[in-house]
Order: sequence, then C-alpha cells, then structure tokens
Amino acid sequence: MQSAKKKQIKVYFGKCMRMFVNEKGWKVFISSAIITLLICLVTGSEMFKEYYATKNGAFALVCACIWIGIFNSIQSVCKERSIIKREHRSGMYIFSYVNAHALFELIQSMAEAIIVIIITTAFNHANMPSMGVFMPLVLELTMTFFIIIYSSDLLGLMISCIVKTPQTAMTIMPFVLILQLIMSGMIFELSGFTEGLSYLMISKYGMDAICISTNVQSMTPSYIAHNSEYDYNFLNLLKMWLLPLVFAVVYDAAGMLCLSFVDKDKR
Repeated sequence: MQSAKKKQIKVYFGKCMRMFVNEKGWKVFISSAIITLLICLVTGSEMFKEYYATKNGAFALVCACIWIGIFNSIQSVCKERSIIKREHRSGMYIFSYVNAHALFELIQSMAEAIIVIIITTAFNHANMPSMGVFMPLVLELTMTFFIIIYSSDLLGLMISCIVKTPQTAMTIMPFVLILQLIMSGMIFELSGFTEGLSYLMISKYGMDAICISTNVQSMTPSYIAHNSEYDYNFLNLLKMWLLPLVFAVVYDAAGMLCLSFVDKDKR
C-alpha cells in the first residue's frame, strides 16, 4: 500500500505541474512581486533601522506572505471535487492526492519567498544588518518568508479540502485573512481569550521571527519596553519557525481527514 501511495503522489504531483503550466500559474509569481514591491514602496527609509518602522514593515510583509500563501491553494482542491469523488471511488488515495498538492505548494512557496526577499533586499539593503541570529540575515528572512507562505498555503489547502465550491472558498478567504491580521497582536493590544487565540495565528510567529532576526530591540528609540518574544537568540527564532510548521502539518492532516468524506457529497 505504501508503494502505491508513493506512486500516486508522483502521478498527482505531475498533474499539479501540468496544470501550473497549462493554466499559466506562473502569474502568481508576478502578483507576489507586485505585492512586495508596493509594500517596499511605502515602508520608508527607516525600515531595518528604526523600531516602529521595522515592526510596521514586518507586519506588512507578513500580511503579504499570508495572502500569497492562502491564494496559492484556496481553490486548488474544491474546483476538482467532482473529479476527486470519481477517482477516489476508483482507487485514489486521499493521502496521495493531498500530499502531492502539499509537495507542489512547498516548491511554489519557496520560489515566492525568494521573490519576496529579492525585492525586500533591493529596497532596504542599505539598512539591513549583514547577520541574523545565526546566519546571514538574507537567509534567515528567506526562511521566515517561506515558512509563513507555506504554512498559509496549507491553511488554504485545508479550507479547499473542506468546502465544496471555489465560490465558497473565496467567500471564506477574507475572513481568514482578517483573523490572521487582527490577531497578530500588531494592530490591537490583545488580552485574555484574544491573546490565547493569537498563539494559533501564523501572523504572530511570522512577526516575531522577523523582529528576532533583525534584532529589533536594539534599534532606536532605546526606551522601548523589553519584549522577551523578540529576544535575539537561536532558540527563540527556532520556536517561531517550528510552530507554524507544526500548524502546517495539522492543516495537512485535517485537509486529508475532511476530504476523505468526499464520497458523501450529495452534489
């Protein structure tokens, strides 16, 4: 069975690649570049130099990465639901189908992260520190952007596995984005239930990871209250990377579980 699942992953991964080419999926790279360019145009010359400017810029970049990731996959499964239902009854493994998508999205997310870091560096290279916590800052930020995009991508994939139509998926998408943004802790001061909810948000960990790598607490003004979540150390950064990846695994598993009931569709 394991061999059959692996073969099907290869088959469906190839299908994802063909659809990407045939449907001109490369256009998502252009939109990623445009979004990042617009953000870099408004973040100002104090990005990576001044505390508030860096936090605001980090928030804008995190928002962009989440949007890019969710948009990658929010319709990828639900638009094929009738085909999935037929092929599942003919022997297709849901595990293989969903993970083929997850593997394809991993490659796409990395390409988009590279686009984001190239444009961000081009606009802010004068202020960017050369080193992050444990490796060049450019590499650390690339990893952070990738993790944000990919975990958001798998969140979109999970939603696409749950809903039955692309229209429903696109209706839900704005609410998911808004929840990620307002619960990041950047716009509003959170406490109690909302603070607890923020720990389930990709946006929070993305913000924290950027602030850690750029050592935002060493920036002016110097009177900013100490925030232990921004402590400039390897273990702190690693935590901010690992938790969104844990979320991604959960999203992947939840998507497979929900899609396994596709045969019960009454459509």
